[in-house]
Amino acid sequence: MTHAGVFITFEGPEGSGKTTQLRALADFLAGQGYPVRVTREPGGTPLGQDIRALLLERHDLGIVPRAEVLLFLADRAQHVAQVLRPALQNGQVVLCDRYADSTLAYQGYGHGEIPLDELRAAIEFAVQGLWPDRTFLLDLPVEQGFRRLTNPGAKDRLENQALAFHRRVRQGYLALARAEPHRWTVLDATQPWDAVQRALREHTLALLQQRGLRPRPR
Repeated sequence: MTHAGVFITFEGPEGSGKTTQLRALADFLAGQGYPVRVTREPGGTPLGQDIRALLLERHDLGIVPRAEVLLFLADRAQHVAQVLRPALQNGQVVLCDRYADSTLAYQGYGHGEIPLDELRAAIEFAVQGLWPDRTFLLDLPVEQGFRRLTNPGAKDRLENQALAFHRRVRQGYLALARAEPHRWTVLDATQPWDAVQRALREHTLALLQQRGLRPRPR
């Protein structure tokens, strides 16, 4: 499905630095004159903020994997309709902190209980054909990522999963990237922060040029 804007998602294991890198890239693009929309999943809409609290902050609910998936998909369907599609139709560069691939990596590969083909069908129901133009995977070893967390004692419900879960998530991401090399760009997040940001800027500007999206007059 075509749109006037460009849709870029950021994925990665915990501690990969994707959120701070995304925000820095957004500031750079805005400074160049591009119309930028920054958003996230879960939590990119008012409904999504409530769902995010259930999914990440409530350790007492005993959420089973299939219920977890449905909550993420409810957040995503609302996000697509209320934020993503309107911004893209308006010609904006949308930078999204996690999207559909997170569900495949975490709820598919991580939990390992739900067949990937079932997950893909459910995701497609929620996104209605809206897939990223480019997905950046900021990759690093799981143990190194957790050492980077600034407040390890305040892990959310998914961060609190066992290291084996997070290793499966990382391997899931790498498998997804190998399966769609035209969409994914894998960056070594163990590099210095500035090197990762420089690579993000180079890849993004090349994509915007390829798509014919130019800065707007100021």
